[in-house]
Amino acid sequence: MIGVTILGNNSAVAAHGRHPTAQVVAVDNNYLLLDCGEGAQMRCMDFDVKRSKINHIFISHLHGDHYFGLLGWLTSLSLLGRTQDLHVFAPEPLQGIIGAHLSASNTVFAYKLIFHPLKNEGLILEEKQFTVSCFKTIHKIDCFGFLIKENRKPRRLIYENAVAAGIPKVFFEQLRDGKDYISPIGTIVKNESVTMEGKENLSYAFCADTVYTEQFLPFIKNVDLLYHEATYLNDLAEQAKARFHSTAAQAAMLAQKAGAKKLLLGHFSSKYDDLSGFQTEAASVFSNTEISKEGETYFA
Repeated sequence: MIGVTILGNNSAVAAHGRHPTAQVVAVDNNYLLLDCGEGAQMRCMDFDVKRSKINHIFISHLHGDHYFGLLGWLTSLSLLGRTQDLHVFAPEPLQGIIGAHLSASNTVFAYKLIFHPLKNEGLILEEKQFTVSCFKTIHKIDCFGFLIKENRKPRRLIYENAVAAGIPKVFFEQLRDGKDYISPIGTIVKNESVTMEGKENLSYAFCADTVYTEQFLPFIKNVDLLYHEATYLNDLAEQAKARFHSTAAQAAMLAQKAGAKKLLLGHFSSKYDDLSGFQTEAASVFSNTEISKEGETYFA
């Protein structure tokens, strides 16, 4: 299961009860923070999201509405007594910004902060239950999107069948990988007799700030849930392009080309109070579209 809880869905300025970009992604019992706009930790408390469970933070780029809440977040964790390692994945200059803050304030965190600079596209984290890859978007500065995928074994073990076939438990993981078992006397136990099809691995793509582009389409092909920025409606397409942002219709076109199962829109300009037009515009291109709402959780 992948669930995405929206902490903030607005663009540069907080307005109309909306806050800058931040969201928490749950993959089974693992929790990831994607971007950390101002007020993110307060929104966690508003929505009863446990900050202490988050061990990995991913920052797409260094425009303030995507990371100005991070220093407060990191400091609060230390003050609250966190001792577990915390991993931050972000464009390289952020490491110096954090270091300058710690130096200026003579602060030492109670936990170990491990910084992973984002440089190249591809796999950046592989855990037992999930993987995270990054890809470049096209924005005013270096900016990355993230692809989160479940990492379950492709086959499910039929335990009683495996035991009855005399297969040792040390081989069970290989059965889940789809391998046949060959006994010491050469008898072959076919994999399909002791396993069944596993659950499909789900995926979630977070497309951060970007002008409309199909450059990262290979990364988001057939994704189960696609989040894409939709700063403007299509009557302001030229303004969107000039500011390296996208429209609701453009986000929907990309979702269609990607073969995504569901589209989630966010990063709305503060010029819009009523967001119903975003739903109408995007759904006319890609029907399975939702407008992200703060405090709501969306599932892949």
